[in-house]
Amino acid sequence: MATFLYRLGRFAFRRRHLVTLLWVALLAVAGAGAATAPAATSSSFSMPGTEAQKAFDLLEERFPGGSADGATARVVFKAPDGQKMTDPANKARVDKAVADLRAGSDQIANVTDPYAAQAVSRDGATAYIHVSYKVNGMELTDATRDALTETGEEARDGGLTVEIGGDALQAMPETGTGEIIGVVVAGIVLVITFGSLVAAGLPLLTAIIGVGIGVSSITALANVLDLGSTTGTLATMIGLAVGIDYALFIVSRYRAELAEGREPEDAAGRAVGTAGSAVVFAGLTVVIALVGLAVVNIPMLTKMGVAAAGTVAIAVLIALTFIPALLGYAGKRILGRKARKALAEGGNAAGAVAEAADAAKPNAGTRWARFVLRRPVTVLLIGVVGLGALAVPAASLEMGLPDDGAQPTSTTQRRAYDLLSDGFGPGFNGPLMVVVDGDKAAAAKAADTIKGLDGVAAVTPPTPNKAGDTAMITVVPKDRPSSTATEDLVHDIREKTGDDILVTGQTAMNIDFSQKMNDALLPYLALVVGLAFLLLMVVFRSVLVPLKAALGFLLSVVAALGAVVAVFQWGWLGSVFGVEQTGPIMSMMPIFMVGVVFGLAMDYEVFLVTRMREAYVHGERPGEAVVTGFRHGARVVTAAAVIMIAVFAGFIGASEQMVKMIGFGLAAAVLFDAFVVRMAIVPAVLALLGHKAWWLPRWLDRVLPNVDVEGEGLRKRLGDEGGRPGEPERELVRA
Repeated sequence: MATFLYRLGRFAFRRRHLVTLLWVALLAVAGAGAATAPAATSSSFSMPGTEAQKAFDLLEERFPGGSADGATARVVFKAPDGQKMTDPANKARVDKAVADLRAGSDQIANVTDPYAAQAVSRDGATAYIHVSYKVNGMELTDATRDALTETGEEARDGGLTVEIGGDALQAMPETGTGEIIGVVVAGIVLVITFGSLVAAGLPLLTAIIGVGIGVSSITALANVLDLGSTTGTLATMIGLAVGIDYALFIVSRYRAELAEGREPEDAAGRAVGTAGSAVVFAGLTVVIALVGLAVVNIPMLTKMGVAAAGTVAIAVLIALTFIPALLGYAGKRILGRKARKALAEGGNAAGAVAEAADAAKPNAGTRWARFVLRRPVTVLLIGVVGLGALAVPAASLEMGLPDDGAQPTSTTQRRAYDLLSDGFGPGFNGPLMVVVDGDKAAAAKAADTIKGLDGVAAVTPPTPNKAGDTAMITVVPKDRPSSTATEDLVHDIREKTGDDILVTGQTAMNIDFSQKMNDALLPYLALVVGLAFLLLMVVFRSVLVPLKAALGFLLSVVAALGAVVAVFQWGWLGSVFGVEQTGPIMSMMPIFMVGVVFGLAMDYEVFLVTRMREAYVHGERPGEAVVTGFRHGARVVTAAAVIMIAVFAGFIGASEQMVKMIGFGLAAAVLFDAFVVRMAIVPAVLALLGHKAWWLPRWLDRVLPNVDVEGEGLRKRLGDEGGRPGEPERELVRA
């Protein structure tokens, strides 16, 4: 592989105009496709095999035209102090609002009159209009949304408090300026790391182009593939982080090759042949982890994973081709001014620059590695105990999906949620829909059974379909939608009413979703970690090194999950991170963090430990190999981790709770994995294992393919071939 990538890097360097033109053309085509593609007409959410989905499908079949998947809205009214919603003046305003809503759009399916539907609170202070639409939230026109908000504004003018909840007002997540700040921080880190604006600019430029191609492609295909709004956000988050990192490693290796006196074209080829091999395998681990989300069998999650994996694949291809092409334009300007001046003096200056680089850059890494080698047990214990303490809150993990109660208090959706909770009880924000597959008698029996269950606030009379073979019953829980009491109620209804009684609705869908996530976690973990373990055995030619990598990852991801619980569920430092409402952790968070963080964690493992493996193969003792790996890789890996943390942390400022939580969780996981696991626990374990760390059974050594990640085969080949294109090359052999 190293030889092939070496040739690819040299080809891209020589044909830089062609390669650059191709990538720019791809960006233009993807951008044009995104600009001209119709907006997504659906953001459907389905969970094959769950009871909530079966009930939903039955409603579609037995209640045709009922718009079971249509958007809904609740216009909530609260009378001024001392007044009631039943007062004539207030009732007239609500009646006008009902009439305006019915006439406001042809997308309206039904508007309930609160006085006829008994949607007035017992104290008479609160009432609500339930609005259902023929289409889902993504298909609502701006005119329909405007009619809804204008109705509320007119009622407010009359002195009423009016707020609107429901998914009819759902909007695209706003991430604000967070991503821009993340990119700026990344730029500052790159300038500090490289000491050159050109070297710092290349990773940023190529990462932005890669994300532009990936996200534009997602936007262009959103309508065809039914991609949700968060798909592009995830692709942006992952694509920016790995795009900068992969380019960073190629550029860093290119600078090292130049410092050893090699010509730019040869240096580019060697950089892609060595660091590029690590990029390929690191990218493969990320892709495996993201595509593996298909194991959960939730189409939305599968699409998010595949789309993000596509963006990662683009980042790998850019690192292997576009980066060496741009290096062809940059040449030796990729080095700092002092290094260029030393190289310009010629001859022995190259060696002097190499020695100066070795002396200047790895000092901190070398000192740290030697410190760990002197006290491996102490460092290992501190690292494991520290992450173990951070992981403790994860034992109290409560999972669910965010509802309007998790919205910021500044939104009308959150205020409508609070008004309903105060006026009718928290359960009114998450009513359950019970579907009876039977006649009128069966429906009446089911309703009576449900009324006798604990946790039920109200049960509506059954509503049969025209054929009389199916009925709907609305059940209002006593507790809020995301509470364990409501979850217990859903399970009680399912257990005590028979197989022909199905529970659905948003609350039941969320409960089934969480259960599906729990059931899929272990199989997914086994698949992803198992495949990556095999991949890392091929890379490192070792059994214990991949095992240590996987165990270290599990420790860091559980610690990060504990931090998420402490902040978003318990509220610790919530104000610092903009968490206005604590609640259950998004149910996809554990499996999502396992997928994404595992791939990213393996990046650092591959980049750092391949250098150690390279030194060990060349005859260094295990301890010396660890120091060598840190001397060459610690500074770059540190910079890469800081950049990735900055990019992820930029999404903490998002208005959407889900995006905020993902950004925080990934930033915390990278922090723990890069600086505690890879920088402390890994060298400590390798120091304790010694030669055993690189042990591989002979039979397994014969079976595993030799992919030459360290570039040993490439070095031997270059020892016989010359330095100019098409002619034999001679390698500059280090003493």
